Amino acid sequence: MPANESIPSRNLCARMQAVQDPVIPIVGEMVRDNPGTISLGQGVVYYGPPEEVYEGIAAFRPDPENHKYKLVQGIPDLLQAIEQKLSLENGIEVKAQDRVVVTAGGNMGFMNAILAITDPGDEVILPLPYYFNHEMAVTIAGCTPRIVPTDAVYQLQPDRIRDAITDKTRAVVTISPNNPSGAVYPEEVLRAVNDLCRARGIYHISDEAYEYFAYEGARVFSPGSMGGAGEHTISLYSLSKAYGFASWRIGYMVIPGSLLDAVKKIQDTILICPPVICQYAAVKAMESGRRYCIEKRAEIENNRSTALKGLSNLSSGVTVGPAQGAFYILLNIDTDQHPVELVRNLVKQHKVAVIPGNAFGIDGACCLRVAYGALRRDTAQEGIGRLVAGLEELLV
Repeated sequence: MPANESIPSRNLCARMQAVQDPVIPIVGEMVRDNPGTISLGQGVVYYGPPEEVYEGIAAFRPDPENHKYKLVQGIPDLLQAIEQKLSLENGIEVKAQDRVVVTAGGNMGFMNAILAITDPGDEVILPLPYYFNHEMAVTIAGCTPRIVPTDAVYQLQPDRIRDAITDKTRAVVTISPNNPSGAVYPEEVLRAVNDLCRARGIYHISDEAYEYFAYEGARVFSPGSMGGAGEHTISLYSLSKAYGFASWRIGYMVIPGSLLDAVKKIQDTILICPPVICQYAAVKAMESGRRYCIEKRAEIENNRSTALKGLSNLSSGVTVGPAQGAFYILLNIDTDQHPVELVRNLVKQHKVAVIPGNAFGIDGACCLRVAYGALRRDTAQEGIGRLVAGLEELLV
């Protein structure tokens, strides 16, 4: 084929054409094209990892073996630290090491899980609104996301989940604390979903990446701690949020032992092993414990209060979500504007960026996700002020 000829479009992968474009880079380009914009878009924290991680890097350096591939499921010291944490904080007793796998972030853990438990054409239940990367992963695997609405305050509806299960269903996914809604699911509801999965012979994938971010007495519960849950529950965790570890790409998954061979095949093919130097750093991060996150969280809680107070001053055409956890607020807006158009106008005219709700499956309504964890106090206050002013002007 001559160099100036492109591959015919009919040869492009239809499966990938069905996958939505990742929204964070799209909004990121808007921000870059409009210098001075404050982003209330990406879901990261304002702080970096604890200083102890550099002790881990120092320990990594002297051993030349560390520059070679290591075990697919993770280095022993990190696996041990994870097992201790799971026991102490989540109530999950890992009785065999083959139930924990270190991953390159939480997203990889989810992709591992989907590829391990599904065949093309299977279905995976995603409560609405869903995390867009979850929906993308299910589609990439050749499966069908089966979307089940939550209630008016974004809480799960177990009866509707039950009614959505078919003979093609392989898993129900829950995220608590939730991205994008900020909802925290009560223990009794998560127990009901987990029991339902066990009764129907399907998996419960529990994404707990935001486990340390819950407010006003909301309690985070790990379904994997339930008696008998180990054979059908896949629990996903991440260091990205709690330890300011986003670019280091370390997460982990707790899986039924029967899935280990499949997960190792997948991870060995895609990655071989998570970056070893980052695993050494992760050991030290986890030694600092949840205390590190809780200390840093005070500023995020202040941002949350600032955001809720500012947004409460908006007109009656804007409904503010409950935001009990994570660092997100969903706004439902009574307007005929498309959410992407509204986001673009907020960036261009008011120099503030948020994420359009259609990326999370919210169609037929204008919804925006506001993220408040990435900014220091003064910048967050300025960003919320711009957002409030922009919405008041653009929604007239």
